[in-house]
Amino acid sequence: VALLASVTGAGAAGPVETSIFAVQGVEVDVTSTDAAAAKNQALMDVQVKAFITLAERLGSPELAQDLAGKMKPEEIAPYLKSLSIEQETSAPGRYIGKFTVRFLPAKMQKFYEAYGIRLPSKQADPILVLPVWRGKEANQLWEDNLWRKAWLDLKGEQGIVPVIVPLGDYDDTEAIGVEAALNNDPIKVEAIRRRYDAPSLLIAQAQEKDGGLHVYIEGETKLGKVTLNKIYTAEDGSIESAAALAVQKFQGLLVEAYKKSEARAAAAAAEAEAEKDANRTRSISVAVPFTSPTEWNRIRSRILTTPNVVGVDVSTLSGEGAVIKLVFSNSMPKLQDNMQRVGLRLSQYGETWVIQPL
Repeated sequence: VALLASVTGAGAAGPVETSIFAVQGVEVDVTSTDAAAAKNQALMDVQVKAFITLAERLGSPELAQDLAGKMKPEEIAPYLKSLSIEQETSAPGRYIGKFTVRFLPAKMQKFYEAYGIRLPSKQADPILVLPVWRGKEANQLWEDNLWRKAWLDLKGEQGIVPVIVPLGDYDDTEAIGVEAALNNDPIKVEAIRRRYDAPSLLIAQAQEKDGGLHVYIEGETKLGKVTLNKIYTAEDGSIESAAALAVQKFQGLLVEAYKKSEARAAAAAAEAEAEKDANRTRSISVAVPFTSPTEWNRIRSRILTTPNVVGVDVSTLSGEGAVIKLVFSNSMPKLQDNMQRVGLRLSQYGETWVIQPL
Protein backbone atom coordinates (compact mmCIF):
# COMPACT_ATOMS: atom_id res chain seq x y z
CA VAL A 1 0.00 0.00 0.00
CA ALA A 2 2.77 2.42 0.90
CA LEU A 3 4.29 1.97 -2.56
CA LEU A 4 1.05 3.19 -4.12
CA ALA A 5 1.17 6.49 -2.30
CA SER A 6 2.83 9.31 -4.17
CA VAL A 7 3.48 12.71 -2.67
CA THR A 8 2.08 15.40 -4.92
CA GLY A 9 1.70 19.08 -4.24
CA ALA A 10 -1.84 20.39 -4.39
CA GLY A 11 -1.10 23.61 -6.24
CA ALA A 12 -3.92 26.11 -6.43
CA ALA A 13 -3.59 26.43 -10.19
CA GLY A 14 -3.31 22.68 -10.84
CA PRO A 15 -5.66 20.81 -13.18
CA VAL A 16 -9.02 19.70 -11.84
CA GLU A 17 -9.29 15.91 -11.74
CA THR A 18 -12.58 14.68 -13.18
CA SER A 19 -12.32 10.87 -13.14
CA ILE A 20 -15.52 9.06 -12.10
CA PHE A 21 -13.44 6.64 -10.06
CA ALA A 22 -11.31 9.22 -8.23
CA VAL A 23 -12.18 10.64 -4.82
CA GLN A 24 -10.40 13.83 -3.80
CA GLY A 25 -10.05 15.36 -0.37
CA VAL A 26 -10.37 12.14 1.65
CA GLU A 27 -9.29 13.02 5.20
CA VAL A 28 -7.88 10.68 7.83
CA ASP A 29 -6.67 11.27 11.38
CA VAL A 30 -5.06 8.23 13.01
CA THR A 31 -3.42 7.72 16.39
CA SER A 32 -1.13 4.72 16.97
CA THR A 33 2.02 3.62 18.76
CA ASP A 34 4.22 5.86 16.61
CA ALA A 35 3.98 8.12 13.56
CA ALA A 36 5.00 5.37 11.09
CA ALA A 37 2.36 2.95 12.40
CA ALA A 38 -0.24 5.74 12.34
CA LYS A 39 0.57 6.51 8.70
CA ASN A 40 0.39 2.85 7.67
CA GLN A 41 -3.02 2.57 9.30
CA ALA A 42 -4.11 5.81 7.61
CA LEU A 43 -3.20 4.36 4.22
CA MET A 44 -5.51 1.44 4.95
CA ASP A 45 -8.33 3.58 6.35
CA VAL A 46 -8.30 6.04 3.47
CA GLN A 47 -8.99 3.26 0.95
CA VAL A 48 -12.08 2.14 2.83
CA LYS A 49 -13.33 5.70 3.31
CA ALA A 50 -12.90 6.53 -0.39
CA PHE A 51 -14.51 3.26 -1.49
CA ILE A 52 -17.60 3.97 0.64
CA THR A 53 -17.74 7.59 -0.55
CA LEU A 54 -17.69 6.36 -4.14
CA ALA A 55 -20.46 3.83 -3.41
CA GLU A 56 -22.70 6.61 -2.13
CA ARG A 57 -21.86 8.83 -5.10
CA LEU A 58 -22.30 6.24 -7.86
CA GLY A 59 -24.76 3.92 -6.13
CA SER A 60 -26.88 4.99 -3.18
CA PRO A 61 -26.61 5.76 0.56
CA GLU A 62 -28.06 2.30 1.20
CA LEU A 63 -25.33 0.63 -0.84
CA ALA A 64 -22.66 2.67 0.93
CA GLN A 65 -24.04 1.65 4.32
CA ASP A 66 -24.12 -2.01 3.29
CA LEU A 67 -20.53 -1.95 2.03
CA ALA A 68 -19.29 -0.06 5.08
CA GLY A 69 -20.25 -3.00 7.20
CA LYS A 70 -18.47 -5.69 5.21
CA MET A 71 -15.68 -4.35 2.93
CA LYS A 72 -12.22 -4.67 4.46
CA PRO A 73 -8.99 -3.01 3.27
CA GLU A 74 -7.65 -6.30 1.87
CA GLU A 75 -10.85 -6.70 -0.20
CA ILE A 76 -10.65 -3.14 -1.51
CA ALA A 77 -6.93 -3.26 -2.39
CA PRO A 78 -7.43 -5.13 -5.73
CA TYR A 79 -9.63 -2.25 -6.95
CA LEU A 80 -7.08 0.42 -6.01
CA LYS A 81 -5.15 2.25 -8.72
CA SER A 82 -3.21 4.85 -6.72
CA LEU A 83 -3.12 7.16 -3.73
CA SER A 84 -1.86 10.74 -3.85
CA ILE A 85 -1.16 12.74 -0.72
CA GLU A 86 -2.67 16.22 -0.93
CA GLN A 87 -1.66 17.30 2.59
CA GLU A 88 -0.08 15.56 5.55
CA THR A 89 1.22 16.30 9.04
CA SER A 90 2.57 13.91 11.62
CA ALA A 91 3.49 13.93 15.27
CA PRO A 92 4.59 11.24 17.71
CA GLY A 93 1.93 8.56 17.52
CA ARG A 94 -0.33 10.54 15.18
CA TYR A 95 -0.83 11.07 11.44
CA ILE A 96 -3.23 13.51 9.73
CA GLY A 97 -3.59 13.45 5.96
CA LYS A 98 -5.74 14.35 3.00
CA PHE A 99 -5.64 12.08 -0.06
CA THR A 100 -6.84 11.63 -3.61
CA VAL A 101 -7.76 7.97 -4.07
CA ARG A 102 -8.11 6.47 -7.55
CA PHE A 103 -9.69 3.13 -8.40
CA LEU A 104 -9.32 0.91 -11.49
CA PRO A 105 -12.19 1.75 -13.89
CA ALA A 106 -12.71 -1.70 -15.47
CA LYS A 107 -12.78 -3.50 -12.13
CA MET A 108 -15.09 -0.91 -10.60
CA GLN A 109 -17.47 -1.17 -13.57
CA LYS A 110 -17.78 -4.92 -12.95
CA PHE A 111 -18.18 -4.37 -9.22
CA TYR A 112 -21.15 -2.05 -9.70
CA GLU A 113 -22.70 -4.23 -12.40
CA ALA A 114 -22.94 -6.99 -9.78
CA TYR A 115 -25.22 -4.64 -7.83
CA GLY A 116 -27.32 -3.88 -10.91
CA ILE A 117 -25.73 -0.45 -11.42
CA ARG A 118 -24.69 0.29 -15.00
CA LEU A 119 -22.48 3.35 -15.28
CA PRO A 120 -21.96 5.40 -18.44
CA SER A 121 -18.87 4.35 -20.38
CA LYS A 122 -17.44 7.85 -20.04
CA GLN A 123 -17.97 11.07 -18.14
CA ALA A 124 -19.96 13.96 -19.47
CA ASP A 125 -18.17 17.17 -20.38
CA PRO A 126 -17.44 19.22 -17.24
CA ILE A 127 -19.67 22.15 -16.26
CA LEU A 128 -18.26 25.23 -14.54
CA VAL A 129 -20.62 26.71 -11.91
CA LEU A 130 -20.44 30.27 -10.59
CA PRO A 131 -22.38 30.32 -7.28
CA VAL A 132 -23.80 33.80 -6.60
CA TRP A 133 -25.21 34.45 -3.14
CA ARG A 134 -27.83 37.19 -3.00
CA GLY A 135 -27.40 38.34 0.57
CA LYS A 136 -29.52 40.85 2.43
CA GLU A 137 -26.67 43.32 2.54
CA ALA A 138 -24.69 42.48 -0.60
CA ASN A 139 -24.36 40.01 -3.44
CA GLN A 140 -21.36 37.70 -3.19
CA LEU A 141 -19.46 35.58 -5.68
CA TRP A 142 -16.01 34.90 -4.22
CA GLU A 143 -16.56 35.63 -0.53
CA ASP A 144 -17.18 32.82 1.95
CA ASN A 145 -20.91 32.15 2.20
CA LEU A 146 -23.19 29.16 2.71
CA TRP A 147 -24.11 28.91 -0.99
CA ARG A 148 -20.51 28.77 -2.24
CA LYS A 149 -19.66 26.37 0.60
CA ALA A 150 -22.46 24.00 -0.48
CA TRP A 151 -21.04 23.80 -4.00
CA LEU A 152 -17.49 23.28 -2.75
CA ASP A 153 -18.63 20.58 -0.31
CA LEU A 154 -20.34 18.75 -3.18
CA LYS A 155 -16.89 17.84 -4.55
CA GLY A 156 -18.60 17.34 -7.88
CA GLU A 157 -15.46 17.22 -10.01
CA GLN A 158 -15.46 13.42 -9.99
CA GLY A 159 -19.17 12.98 -10.69
CA ILE A 160 -20.63 11.36 -13.79
CA VAL A 161 -21.31 14.94 -14.84
CA PRO A 162 -18.28 16.83 -13.45
CA VAL A 163 -19.23 20.06 -11.70
CA ILE A 164 -16.31 22.46 -11.23
CA VAL A 165 -16.41 25.41 -8.84
CA PRO A 166 -13.72 28.07 -9.46
CA LEU A 167 -10.99 28.36 -6.85
CA GLY A 168 -11.67 32.02 -6.15
CA ASP A 169 -8.00 33.00 -6.34
CA TYR A 170 -6.66 36.35 -7.56
CA ASP A 171 -6.92 35.46 -11.25
CA ASP A 172 -10.54 34.38 -10.80
CA THR A 173 -11.54 37.58 -9.03
CA GLU A 174 -9.82 39.61 -11.73
CA ALA A 175 -11.58 37.66 -14.48
CA ILE A 176 -15.14 38.28 -13.26
CA GLY A 177 -16.97 40.04 -10.44
CA VAL A 178 -20.37 39.43 -8.92
CA GLU A 179 -22.25 42.06 -10.93
CA ALA A 180 -20.74 40.84 -14.20
CA ALA A 181 -21.85 37.31 -13.30
CA LEU A 182 -25.39 38.45 -12.47
CA ASN A 183 -25.56 40.39 -15.74
CA ASN A 184 -24.06 37.42 -17.62
CA ASP A 185 -21.38 39.67 -19.12
CA PRO A 186 -20.35 37.69 -22.23
CA ILE A 187 -16.69 38.77 -22.23
CA LYS A 188 -16.07 38.16 -18.53
CA VAL A 189 -18.07 34.92 -18.47
CA GLU A 190 -16.03 33.65 -21.41
CA ALA A 191 -12.80 34.64 -19.64
CA ILE A 192 -13.55 32.52 -16.56
CA ARG A 193 -14.83 29.64 -18.69
CA ARG A 194 -11.61 29.60 -20.71
CA ARG A 195 -9.51 29.69 -17.55
CA TYR A 196 -10.97 26.33 -16.50
CA ASP A 197 -11.26 24.97 -20.04
CA ALA A 198 -14.89 24.00 -19.37
CA PRO A 199 -17.22 23.57 -22.37
CA SER A 200 -20.20 24.90 -20.37
CA LEU A 201 -20.82 27.46 -17.64
CA LEU A 202 -23.83 27.99 -15.38
CA ILE A 203 -24.69 30.94 -13.14
CA ALA A 204 -26.24 29.56 -9.92
CA GLN A 205 -28.00 32.18 -7.80
CA ALA A 206 -29.54 31.65 -4.36
CA GLN A 207 -31.19 33.74 -1.66
CA GLU A 208 -33.30 33.23 1.44
CA LYS A 209 -37.03 33.31 0.74
CA ASP A 210 -40.19 32.12 2.49
CA GLY A 211 -38.26 30.15 5.10
CA GLY A 212 -36.24 28.32 2.48
CA LEU A 213 -33.66 28.87 -0.23
CA HIS A 214 -34.74 30.28 -3.59
CA VAL A 215 -32.44 28.85 -6.26
CA TYR A 216 -32.19 30.09 -9.84
CA ILE A 217 -29.73 28.42 -12.20
CA GLU A 218 -29.44 29.17 -15.91
CA GLY A 219 -27.11 28.58 -18.83
CA GLU A 220 -26.39 26.44 -21.87
CA THR A 221 -24.70 23.04 -21.54
CA LYS A 222 -23.90 20.10 -23.81
CA LEU A 223 -26.92 18.42 -22.20
CA GLY A 224 -29.22 21.26 -23.27
CA LYS A 225 -30.47 24.54 -21.83
CA VAL A 226 -30.72 24.71 -18.04
CA THR A 227 -33.32 26.86 -16.30
CA LEU A 228 -34.02 25.95 -12.67
CA ASN A 229 -36.23 28.19 -10.53
CA LYS A 230 -37.21 26.54 -7.24
CA ILE A 231 -37.42 27.02 -3.48
CA TYR A 232 -35.73 24.33 -1.36
CA THR A 233 -36.38 23.66 2.32
CA ALA A 234 -34.60 21.19 4.59
CA GLU A 235 -36.09 18.97 7.29
CA ASP A 236 -34.07 20.70 10.00
CA GLY A 237 -35.21 24.10 8.74
CA SER A 238 -31.70 25.49 8.28
CA ILE A 239 -30.64 27.42 5.19
CA GLU A 240 -27.29 25.60 5.17
CA SER A 241 -29.03 22.23 4.86
CA ALA A 242 -31.34 23.61 2.18
CA ALA A 243 -28.28 24.75 0.21
CA ALA A 244 -26.68 21.31 0.45
CA LEU A 245 -29.96 19.70 -0.61
CA ALA A 246 -30.32 22.05 -3.58
CA VAL A 247 -26.87 21.35 -5.03
CA GLN A 248 -27.27 17.58 -4.53
CA LYS A 249 -30.66 17.59 -6.26
CA PHE A 250 -29.29 19.67 -9.10
CA GLN A 251 -26.36 17.30 -9.56
CA GLY A 252 -28.90 14.45 -9.69
CA LEU A 253 -30.82 16.24 -12.45
CA LEU A 254 -27.62 16.62 -14.47
CA VAL A 255 -26.78 12.93 -14.07
CA GLU A 256 -30.27 11.85 -15.15
CA ALA A 257 -30.11 14.14 -18.18
CA TYR A 258 -26.73 12.68 -19.12
CA LYS A 259 -27.90 9.08 -18.71
CA LYS A 260 -30.89 9.79 -20.97
CA SER A 261 -28.62 11.47 -23.50
CA GLU A 262 -26.26 8.47 -23.46
CA ALA A 263 -29.20 6.06 -23.79
CA ARG A 264 -30.48 7.97 -26.83
CA ALA A 265 -27.00 7.96 -28.37
CA ALA A 266 -26.62 4.23 -27.71
CA ALA A 267 -30.04 3.52 -29.26
CA ALA A 268 -29.17 5.59 -32.31
CA ALA A 269 -25.84 3.78 -32.65
CA ALA A 270 -27.56 0.41 -32.34
CA GLU A 271 -30.11 1.42 -34.95
CA ALA A 272 -27.37 2.58 -37.31
CA GLU A 273 -25.48 -0.68 -36.77
CA ALA A 274 -28.65 -2.68 -37.41
CA GLU A 275 -29.25 -0.73 -40.62
CA LYS A 276 -25.65 -1.31 -41.68
CA ASP A 277 -26.04 -5.00 -40.85
CA ALA A 278 -29.27 -5.13 -42.86
CA ASN A 279 -27.48 -3.78 -45.93
CA ARG A 280 -24.44 -6.04 -45.52
CA THR A 281 -24.42 -9.05 -47.86
CA ARG A 282 -23.16 -12.49 -46.97
CA SER A 283 -23.33 -15.94 -48.52
CA ILE A 284 -23.77 -19.56 -47.45
CA SER A 285 -23.69 -22.90 -49.20
CA VAL A 286 -27.15 -24.54 -49.25
CA ALA A 287 -28.34 -27.99 -50.36
CA VAL A 288 -31.67 -28.05 -52.24
CA PRO A 289 -33.11 -31.59 -52.66
CA PHE A 290 -35.81 -32.13 -55.34
CA THR A 291 -37.42 -35.03 -57.25
CA SER A 292 -37.81 -33.47 -60.70
CA PRO A 293 -36.70 -30.53 -62.84
CA THR A 294 -40.18 -29.02 -62.40
CA GLU A 295 -39.85 -29.04 -58.63
CA TRP A 296 -36.34 -27.54 -58.85
CA ASN A 297 -37.59 -24.70 -61.03
CA ARG A 298 -40.47 -24.05 -58.62
CA ILE A 299 -38.15 -24.00 -55.55
CA ARG A 300 -35.55 -21.86 -57.33
CA SER A 301 -38.25 -19.38 -58.34
CA ARG A 302 -39.40 -19.05 -54.72
CA ILE A 303 -35.82 -18.59 -53.50
CA LEU A 304 -35.26 -15.77 -55.98
CA THR A 305 -38.47 -13.98 -54.89
CA THR A 306 -37.56 -14.21 -51.19
CA PRO A 307 -36.99 -10.74 -49.66
CA ASN A 308 -33.32 -10.01 -48.88
CA VAL A 309 -32.08 -12.70 -51.27
CA VAL A 310 -29.53 -11.02 -53.53
CA GLY A 311 -28.50 -13.91 -55.74
CA VAL A 312 -28.42 -17.67 -56.31
CA ASP A 313 -25.38 -19.33 -57.92
CA VAL A 314 -25.60 -23.04 -58.71
CA SER A 315 -22.48 -24.93 -57.61
CA THR A 316 -23.59 -28.45 -58.50
CA LEU A 317 -26.76 -29.84 -60.09
CA SER A 318 -27.95 -33.44 -60.39
CA GLY A 319 -31.23 -35.32 -60.83
CA GLU A 320 -31.75 -35.47 -57.04
CA GLY A 321 -30.77 -32.00 -55.96
CA ALA A 322 -28.52 -29.00 -56.18
CA VAL A 323 -25.96 -27.19 -54.08
CA ILE A 324 -26.23 -23.42 -54.38
CA LYS A 325 -24.39 -20.40 -53.12
CA LEU A 326 -27.10 -18.24 -51.53
CA VAL A 327 -26.25 -14.54 -51.32
CA PHE A 328 -28.44 -12.48 -48.95
CA SER A 329 -28.56 -9.34 -46.85
CA ASN A 330 -29.76 -8.81 -43.28
CA SER A 331 -29.56 -11.56 -40.65
CA MET A 332 -29.95 -15.32 -40.86
CA PRO A 333 -33.11 -15.33 -38.66
CA LYS A 334 -34.63 -12.70 -40.96
CA LEU A 335 -33.75 -14.81 -44.01
CA GLN A 336 -35.36 -17.89 -42.44
CA ASP A 337 -38.48 -15.89 -41.67
CA ASN A 338 -38.67 -14.55 -45.22
CA MET A 339 -38.17 -18.07 -46.63
CA GLN A 340 -41.10 -19.29 -44.58
CA ARG A 341 -43.28 -16.54 -46.03
CA VAL A 342 -42.70 -17.86 -49.57
CA GLY A 343 -43.36 -21.46 -48.53
CA LEU A 344 -39.81 -22.66 -47.92
CA ARG A 345 -37.96 -23.89 -44.87
CA LEU A 346 -34.29 -23.04 -44.35
CA SER A 347 -32.84 -25.36 -41.72
CA GLN A 348 -29.43 -26.49 -40.58
CA TYR A 349 -28.58 -30.16 -40.18
CA GLY A 350 -25.17 -30.49 -38.59
CA GLU A 351 -23.00 -28.12 -40.63
CA THR A 352 -25.22 -28.25 -43.73
CA TRP A 353 -27.93 -25.73 -44.58
CA VAL A 354 -30.93 -27.17 -46.45
CA ILE A 355 -33.91 -25.56 -48.24
CA GLN A 356 -37.11 -27.61 -48.52
CA PRO A 357 -40.74 -26.80 -49.37
CA LEU A 358 -43.08 -26.50 -46.37
